Amino acid sequence: MKNINKNVIYLGWVSFFTDFSSSMVTTLLPLYVVYILDEGVDKLGIVIAVASFVSYAFRIVFGYISDRYALVKPLVVTGYLVSALTKPMLALTHGYVGVAAMRGIERMGKAVRSAPKDALISAYSEAKKSGKTFGFHKTMDIAGELGGAALIFLVLSQVMLDKESIRLIFASTLIPGLIATAIALFLVKDVDQSSLKATRGPSVFNKSDLKLLPLLFIYFAAVMFILSDQFLIVKARESGYANTIIPLFVMVLTLTQTLSSYYSGLMIDKIGSERMLLMAIVFGALSVACVWQSLIWPGFIFLGLFTVISLNTVRAYISNHAQSKAFVFGIFYGGVAFASSLGAVIIGQLWKHLGFEDVVLFSLTGLGVVTIALLILIWRSKRDLLY
Repeated sequence: MKNINKNVIYLGWVSFFTDFSSSMVTTLLPLYVVYILDEGVDKLGIVIAVASFVSYAFRIVFGYISDRYALVKPLVVTGYLVSALTKPMLALTHGYVGVAAMRGIERMGKAVRSAPKDALISAYSEAKKSGKTFGFHKTMDIAGELGGAALIFLVLSQVMLDKESIRLIFASTLIPGLIATAIALFLVKDVDQSSLKATRGPSVFNKSDLKLLPLLFIYFAAVMFILSDQFLIVKARESGYANTIIPLFVMVLTLTQTLSSYYSGLMIDKIGSERMLLMAIVFGALSVACVWQSLIWPGFIFLGLFTVISLNTVRAYISNHAQSKAFVFGIFYGGVAFASSLGAVIIGQLWKHLGFEDVVLFSLTGLGVVTIALLILIWRSKRDLLY
C-alpha cells in the first residue's frame, strides 16, 4: 500500500466488505433457488438473466450521468447503499420472482457505482501509475470474495443448510454492507469537479471503430454459450457434492482468476488479442466438457481461466484500438448484458425441460461455431498484414 492514496485504500476496504457480502449471497443463491425454494434450474436462469442484464446495461446510463453532470461520490455512495440494503431482503423472498427482483435492484446498485468508482480511483492515482492502484483495488475485491466464501464454508460445516439458516445468512450481509457504505460516506473524499470537466473527452462515434465489432461480437457469442458459475454450482450439487463443499468451488474459481490475471495480461501484449481470445474460448469449452463428465474441480478452474483471460483480452483490445473508447465500452457493456442474460435463460430452459445433455450440446456446438469464426478472423487479419 506504499505510495497509494489513502482514498484508494478506503475504496479498497469498501470493495472488500461489499464483495464479502456479495460472495455470501452468490455462493448460496443457486442452492436457495433450486433446492430450498424448489423453483427449478429454469427459474435460476431467469434470476441470473435479470441480475446480469441490469448490472451491465445500466452502467452505460450511469456512466453517462456521472460524466455529464460531474457526479462521482454521490453515485458511489448511493450505489453501495442500495446493494447493502437489498441483499438482506433476499431473506424475505418466497419465490424466484422475489429473488429476481431483489437481485435486479441490488445489481442496479452495482451499475450506479461502477463508472464513478473507477473515476475516483483514477483521480487519486499517481501519474502513469494507475495500474498499481487498480491492481490494489482488484486485490481487495478478491480478498473480500474469498473471505465471504470462506465464512460460508465455516458456517455450513457447523450448521445444516435449510430455509431458516440460509435466510439468516442473507440477513447478516447487512453488517458488511453497511460498513462498506459508512467508509464510502465518511472517509472517501470526493474529487475536484473542475478536474473532471478538464479531463472529460469527447464521446463521439468514430467510424474507424467499426473494425473492432467482429471480435466483440465473437466475445458476446462466447459469453452466451458458456455455463456461468451459478449453473456449475447446481451441477456440482447434482453430482453429489455436499453443500459444505460448494464454497470451496467458489474459492477455487476466484483464486484461478487471481493467479492467472497478471500473466494473461503479459501474454496479450506478446501474442495478440485474437489468439488470446481463442485460448480463452478453448478453456471455456473445456469447462463445459469437464462438468459434463462430473469433473467439477477442473470445470471451475477452466471457467476461471476463460473469464479472466477473455475479459482482460477484450478490455485491452478496446483500450489499444478504439478511437471513441467511451462509445466502444458502451457497446461492450450492452453486448455483455444482452448475451449473458439471453444465454442464462436459454440454458435454464434447456436444462429444465430437456436435460443437461442438451445444455452441453447447445454450449459446445455454439462455442465450436464461435471458435471457427474467430479462426477466420485471425486468418483474415494475417492475410491483410501480408498483403
